[in-house]
Amino acid sequence: MLSERARRIVSSLVDFGWPLGLIIGFLLTHDMVKASWGLVAGAGLALAVGYGLERRIAPMPLIAGVMALVFGTLALVFHDPKFVYMKPTVTSALFGVLLIGGVLMGYNPLKIMLNAAFQLPDPAWRILTWRYALFFLLMAALNEAVWRTQSQAVWLMLRFPVGQILHVVFALAQVPFLMKFSESDTSAPTPVE
Repeated sequence: MLSERARRIVSSLVDFGWPLGLIIGFLLTHDMVKASWGLVAGAGLALAVGYGLERRIAPMPLIAGVMALVFGTLALVFHDPKFVYMKPTVTSALFGVLLIGGVLMGYNPLKIMLNAAFQLPDPAWRILTWRYALFFLLMAALNEAVWRTQSQAVWLMLRFPVGQILHVVFALAQVPFLMKFSESDTSAPTPVE
């Protein structure tokens, strides 16, 4: 079994495999449809390596990788780069809707995925889930606005590295909230007189 550090590396590989494949493909061909081969290859390779090393793939990288395969393949089949541009919109919106839907149905998907990493009371999990859901929906809207109004180069910059930076900044902005509501498993030692 892999260590926690190795798991994070594998997860990062799966997360970054498809955008790097797309960017390398675009830099080599200057054609978004041809670059879709890089998207499909990067997603497939990242998923295969992730599964090969860990014998499982976390749900979010799995969904993102499968979406990259589907939308990249659609771009190749129909010779239309719009599928590549729409992939981040659909993926982010799907994550946002799944998180909101889970909360509305009485479940907390974020708690289920991260419970081993953080111990929070249920109300804090709901707040954190709503925050992430809204963040994903905003990222979907940002992607739509950029691909419809900007050049391919600007859109690619949004995908990598700007998109990843926004995700990291958002996650770091949640740290004070996590620290405030984190439940410790260890109790403080009693003072000895």
